[in-house]
Amino acid sequence: MASVLSVSILGLSLAACSAEDRPAPEEAAAKLAEGLSGLDVSGSSFQDSTAEEINALLADSVSGMAPLKPAVSVTSVEEVSDDEATATLSYVWDVSAGDEDYSYETTVELQRDEEDLWQVRFDPSSVHPSLAPGDYLLREVTPVPRGEIHGADGQVLVTERPVWRVGIDKTRLESAELESSAAALAGFLELDPAAYTAQVLASGPEAFVEAITLRQDSVSPPAVFQAEVAAIPGAAAISASLPLAPTRTFARALLGSVGEATAELIEKSGGTLSPGDKTGLSGLQQQYNSQLLGVDGVAVRTVSAANVSSAPLFESDGVASDPLQTTLDVRLQTLAESVLADEPSASALVAIQPSTGNLLAVANGPGSEGAQTALLGQYAPGSTFKIATSLAMLRSGATPATTVSCPEELTVDGRRFNNASTYPAQFLGEIPLRQAFAQSCNTAFINARGTVAQPDLAAAAQALGLGVDAAIGTPAYFGSVPAAADGTLHAASMIGQGEILVSPLALAVAGASVAKGERVSPVLVEAADPAAGGETAGSSGSASASGSASVSGSASASGSAPGSAAAPSLTTAEAATLREMMRAVVTDGGVQLLQGVPGEPILAKTGTAEFGSDTPPRTHAWVVAIQGDLAVAVFIEEGELGSTSGGPVMKAFLDGLAG
Repeated sequence: MASVLSVSILGLSLAACSAEDRPAPEEAAAKLAEGLSGLDVSGSSFQDSTAEEINALLADSVSGMAPLKPAVSVTSVEEVSDDEATATLSYVWDVSAGDEDYSYETTVELQRDEEDLWQVRFDPSSVHPSLAPGDYLLREVTPVPRGEIHGADGQVLVTERPVWRVGIDKTRLESAELESSAAALAGFLELDPAAYTAQVLASGPEAFVEAITLRQDSVSPPAVFQAEVAAIPGAAAISASLPLAPTRTFARALLGSVGEATAELIEKSGGTLSPGDKTGLSGLQQQYNSQLLGVDGVAVRTVSAANVSSAPLFESDGVASDPLQTTLDVRLQTLAESVLADEPSASALVAIQPSTGNLLAVANGPGSEGAQTALLGQYAPGSTFKIATSLAMLRSGATPATTVSCPEELTVDGRRFNNASTYPAQFLGEIPLRQAFAQSCNTAFINARGTVAQPDLAAAAQALGLGVDAAIGTPAYFGSVPAAADGTLHAASMIGQGEILVSPLALAVAGASVAKGERVSPVLVEAADPAAGGETAGSSGSASASGSASVSGSASASGSAPGSAAAPSLTTAEAATLREMMRAVVTDGGVQLLQGVPGEPILAKTGTAEFGSDTPPRTHAWVVAIQGDLAVAVFIEEGELGSTSGGPVMKAFLDGLAG
């Protein structure tokens, strides 16, 4: 009897312990919500179904919402009895780029099994209350047109323009025909036949394998072109549109392009981009993509097994995208690109309106090979920097009439400095500063190093805007002038060599500052979104003198961090004196060919900067010019002299403007 009693008591004890340790339904509900959020409920147990079967049902039920996943949480769990409970689940779908999400609640029944584990009774209504077996949720997107990019005076720079999507439709060909048709189309389009054939063969059996997208205005008339393509079995030209500039080359490095999202962009987007989505790929199109996209309209419906759609369960109207406003002038930009078209090396032309700071042209020649030479190039300015050196000399007490010494050559700490081989002999010796500037006497400016210390030179450069950062709405490099340099480095700095660097943009800013009579802060993207633009090259990749990407240090002239206080601006009187000296370059100096340009008088300064280790050294060619309310900088990476290489380009541009 005692033995039986002991066994009974032990059984009661174990039962009591087991009751206390049984899992709560809240745990099962939380596990289910976690799995639903990842669209994988393998961690849950189900009544009458395996987890694999429920995963398949779940995938079918939300197939029309891909690639989105819901955020699912447990709202409440109500225990109906010791072995039954009802869980209320909250679903939130981030269906739109706007602020409004699609949210709703569902319920699931939980049942405790013989092993005290909670099992879920799951069906399509567990995913959405309106889903019946065979139904699925569908997200429909109504795209809003991509925003345009505008230029000065409301000119439309980038808008939807017609294109041809040319490729092979594999559904129209037998397998044996694929290689010959792909090769024929590639030959017609002047593409690599082997590469395109491999692309066609690797694509799915029902794919349209695009070979190229062409502007419709760049090929034969529509009917003719479509017939030419259709003559190749399986080939087709499909009419479409893309946001494009007026021409293929128009401000291409600046404006960028739009196309299908790359794998890298999709990965970085945090789920906002999917394969096949159109997005900005480069330039302003990528930088301001969120503004230009707007917010697409979205609707969510159920679709039955019979392919019947319900009324919208959720609807969000689209928000039209805002145009991006820039200061570019179509006529000036087109002209700038045309005068650079025949230059084989990297080249650039930047034009600024001094009164406003508006950038009217930011052009890169074909030799730049897509690099943003105009805004991000980093090059020694050579004798164009004598504008800053002259300002420093004026501040030390000199005037244009001050006599300076211009020997044929000069030695500083063992390094020999010469004038250009074409320097006119009649202007050697003791000459006025005005003539030393007009003829570009290197030795005269180096001789001034005793009265112009390096910090004074850096301050004069900043007074002109060189090295002074400005938020133009896209990455830009504004130059660097060391505040400390001794010996030969200080001597070289006096003539724009040594460690001094500028971009074509920076030199155009200096010219604009002389024209206006105060330091000019340039503008390119108006009312720019601070989150998208305004960087300087101090925090972004920049084009080096070789055209390759590099990361520069601070863009400020003193080497201080971007945003630090710049030296005071030049004064009205200083600017007037510099304009007088720059006019002498045209009337008496190296760019007398500019005298014949119609319109207001031209003021200018040429520059030749040595680079590399070749003998004789290779040279950059520069010209900066002012005419009325316009300042222009021309740069040629592999030039001869500023006057002989840059001068004709500048003349062609200014003549073209005179029209």
